[in-house]
Amino acid sequence: MENNKTKKASFNMKGAFLVLYCTISIFNSNVKPNYPHTLKKNIPFALIILRLVLGLLLLFFYWLKVDHFKWYAISFLMIGLLSDVFDGIIARRLAVSTALLRRWDSSVDLLFFACVSLVSYLSCPQFFMDNATLILILIGSEILTYIISFVKFKKEIATHSFGAKIWTLFLFALLVELLLHCQSTILFQLTIWLGLLTRLEIIAIILTLRNWSNDIPSIYHAIQLRKGKAILKNKLFNS
Repeated sequence: MENNKTKKASFNMKGAFLVLYCTISIFNSNVKPNYPHTLKKNIPFALIILRLVLGLLLLFFYWLKVDHFKWYAISFLMIGLLSDVFDGIIARRLAVSTALLRRWDSSVDLLFFACVSLVSYLSCPQFFMDNATLILILIGSEILTYIISFVKFKKEIATHSFGAKIWTLFLFALLVELLLHCQSTILFQLTIWLGLLTRLEIIAIILTLRNWSNDIPSIYHAIQLRKGKAILKNKLFNS
């Protein structure tokens, strides 16, 4: 039985990388074949799609009841976090950090962490039921940011603010703790309240901006843009 599960997991990993390859090929199907150059430019997008594949694989692994699932989940979560850190850095280094790429980044981030959160809920239902009110408030605030952005700009958010980046690290630590122990106290409270504060800042940024823009480090930078002033962005963390 264990061998069958291992074979299935191996097969699914191969399938995931095939999907990754096909997606990148389609995304750049109109690019003339300069393979070393093209592959290099594809790295940021490949890292984004990798997170999507890992999130879906994680759900599939849970459904298969793969042995040592929590270690797969934590490994996928760590790889996903690293890919999230480096996709933007590499894109800026390669001068391919476009608005479209950043929108893909934001949307896939949401899907990836939603997948990990779902398997955490399925693994630890009692914790989520005990803390349902705070969790639903946080989810509601996240949904609200997207509603406001769509109503005002007809686009999803891609602010990538400093506060949101810090919150992602707290969310990562919380999910690891839940996957390991199905319990959290201080870290859970910190993640919830920091999440609410950063969602409020994102809403303030959206309402402040006259036009949709990606990579707005903070509400201060949004105010500067509204005044028609140029803003300085960190080359490492913002395009």
